[in-house]
Amino acid sequence: MGSEHAMAMRQANPAGPSRQASATEPRRQARLQRLRRGLQFGSFALFLLAPALNLLRFDLSETQLWVLGFRWSLGIDAFLRGEASATEAALAIIFRGILPALAVVATVLTVAYRYGRLYCGWLCPHFSMVETLNDLLHRASGKFSLWDRQPTPRAGRSPQRRWWPLFALSCAFFGFLWAITLLTYLLPPAQVWGNLLQGTLTPNQARFIAIASTIFTLEFLLARHLFCRFGCAVGLFQSLAWMANPRGLVVSFDRGRTRDCRSCATAAFAQGNACDNACPMRLPPRSIKRLMFTCVQCGQCVDECEASHAAHQRTPNLEWKVGLEALKETLHQRREG
Repeated sequence: MGSEHAMAMRQANPAGPSRQASATEPRRQARLQRLRRGLQFGSFALFLLAPALNLLRFDLSETQLWVLGFRWSLGIDAFLRGEASATEAALAIIFRGILPALAVVATVLTVAYRYGRLYCGWLCPHFSMVETLNDLLHRASGKFSLWDRQPTPRAGRSPQRRWWPLFALSCAFFGFLWAITLLTYLLPPAQVWGNLLQGTLTPNQARFIAIASTIFTLEFLLARHLFCRFGCAVGLFQSLAWMANPRGLVVSFDRGRTRDCRSCATAAFAQGNACDNACPMRLPPRSIKRLMFTCVQCGQCVDECEASHAAHQRTPNLEWKVGLEALKETLHQRREG
C-alpha cells in the first residue's frame, strides 16, 4: 500500500522533491522581504513618533533629556544645589551617562561585527526612503539613480513621465518631514507642530526648517546613495566592524559556476543580471567583500539569484554565509585577490 502511494505521488509530481523545493523559494523570498519592509515601516513610524511619546529627545527649552518616557538626569543639578558630593556626581555621570552610551555603541558594533550593516538594511528610516524613492525614479526614468548611465530594464515596467512630479514632490515632502521631525527632537513637539499649523513659527524655527528641508530634499533627490555610502557615521562604523571580522555574514559567490550566470533572469529582471539590478545600493553582489563595503544585507540579490536558479532547478550561485563558511569565502577571496 505504501509503495502504491509513493508511486502515485511520483506520478503526480514527476520532477520529485527538487521541483517542490524550487516552488517554495519565491514564497520564502517574498515573506522575507515583507518582513524586512514591515520592520522598516515600524522603524520609520517610531522615528516620527519618538519625540511626541518622549521615547527619546533632548528638550533645549528645558535642557532636559527624555528616555522611554522618563526624565533622564546625570545628577549635575543635585551637585549644583549642594545636595550631592563631587564623588556622587561623578559616579552618576558615569553610570547614567557614559556607561549607557557605551552599551548602545557596543551593542550596535557587536551586531555589525557579526552581521554587517543589518540595521541599515532592515531598520534605518533613511534607507527605507532610499528604496521608496528608487522605485519612484525607476518608474519615471528607468533608472534607480539620476547618476546611472543606462536605464535598468524591469519586466512589465516602462518609464513614464507622469511619475516625475510624484518623485520630485516625494523628495520635497520627505525632506520637509525629516526637518520637522529633527526639530521635534530638540523642542517640544506640540510647540513645533502647533506653531507650524498656526503659522506662528519663530524666526529660528522657520530658519531651521527651511535650511534643513532644502538640504534633505537635495540629498534625497541627488545623493541618497552617496550619503549611505560615505556620509552616514552609523553606517560607516558598522562597515568597519564588519570588515574586521572574516567570519561575518557575507554574500558568497560560487565562482566555479560562473557560467550559470549567463542564464540569470527573473520575473522582475527578465534581461539578466538580476542580482546586480536588484541591489538598492547599486553594488555588484558577485564582487569580493572589500568591494561590498557598504552592503546593507537586505538580501535582495540573494533572493533574485535563488529565483533565477530555482527556475532551472539549480543551487543558487549567491548565498548568505556566516561563521566558518564565511571565513572560507573570505580566505578564498584573498587568494584570488
